[in-house]
Amino acid sequence: MTAKKVCSYQDVLDYLNMTRDNNKLQLSRPVLDHTHPTVIEMDLILYALLAVIEKTQTFIPFVWVSMMWQNEFISWDPEQFCGITHVSVPKDLLWRPDLFIYEMVQKDDSPQNSFMYLSHNGIISSEEDVRVISTCKMDVYKFPFDTQKCNITIGSAIHSANEIRMIPFSNSSRATQFSQEIIRTQGEWEFIHLSVVPLNFSYQKRQWEQLIYTFTIKRRPFLHVINFLLPILFFLSLDLASFFISDCRGEKLGFKVTVLLAISVLLLILNDILPCMSNNTPLIATYCIVIFALMLLSLLETILVTYLIERDSTTKKKLQQQIDYEEQEHSDDSYSAAGLLVFVQGNSSSQCRESQVLLLILDELKGLQKTQKLHLSPREEVVRPILLARRINRCFFTFYVITVSLFLSLIFCAWML
Repeated sequence: MTAKKVCSYQDVLDYLNMTRDNNKLQLSRPVLDHTHPTVIEMDLILYALLAVIEKTQTFIPFVWVSMMWQNEFISWDPEQFCGITHVSVPKDLLWRPDLFIYEMVQKDDSPQNSFMYLSHNGIISSEEDVRVISTCKMDVYKFPFDTQKCNITIGSAIHSANEIRMIPFSNSSRATQFSQEIIRTQGEWEFIHLSVVPLNFSYQKRQWEQLIYTFTIKRRPFLHVINFLLPILFFLSLDLASFFISDCRGEKLGFKVTVLLAISVLLLILNDILPCMSNNTPLIATYCIVIFALMLLSLLETILVTYLIERDSTTKKKLQQQIDYEEQEHSDDSYSAAGLLVFVQGNSSSQCRESQVLLLILDELKGLQKTQKLHLSPREEVVRPILLARRINRCFFTFYVITVSLFLSLIFCAWML
């Protein structure tokens, strides 16, 4: 009876002479002919969206990276080693491509996989999870209804396209599907699409090759709408409602000032959210500034109306005092005319009777003239400031409602397009 042959992974490693002292497997690109390029098949799948920081324009995804290439110095017959087709070896025993991420701004300090798989035909597979802290040029014009596209560009630092060829293992649709299936957390952002595009460019008379992975993500705006957009809209509604408060009371002016200060606080919060530099003014900034300007204009209109009403009250008091004074003088003149009439009656004659009639007629005319002067003209002067204030209030309210309606319609249409 033939004894069953027993094999171990170490037998394969001994056969390949895979030790830390074997520089042939570590120092140079593993090809028998230096003109033969090493083809690297790469796959990158999104595992989680950790953070997107608009203030510093930083994109932090957690990705799964897989690479495969061939080492032409390595091969064995599985039949000689009990059918062993794969062994795992430490990464520092074999040559690895010097690939790096161009947008990386901070070294990844997450735990790394220190092993890789080696196949009997020389195919090496390396897989690892990478927390990428990269820069991303963000367009916050439609914040918080914006969609961002952030790139992860992978390429070699020293090997040109003649030495290393990079091809994607999965196309864009397959990479998107895999990412949507395994993604664990997205937070504020929703993952939409992952595309991969190879790029060749020339630099210092050499051709270089890269793979560009583009992540398309969309912000979930619900939190910002609830915490920011709606409060500003509520403050605007309160400002509109303040037009129904009586202008004769001082509470209206204080109310408008309080609402304006509340908007100022929200503008400070917005300044902490948005990045310092942006190509275009964000729509949310336009939204806040225009509403702030309209409320400021409303406050100035209230100040003007309040001034006209106070001026009306002061003018009314002065004119009333003047009316009382002139009525007193008219009463004194009436007493003088009555005394003169008694004197004339004491010297009665035919001529005196005619003079008496003339005096009575003259007295009545003077009375009518003073009454018209004191009671008609002053009242017209008193009514003018009140009418002016009411007309200003009515016209401004119409202008305010029309302007707010048009502006909100335009701004929300621009957000949704």
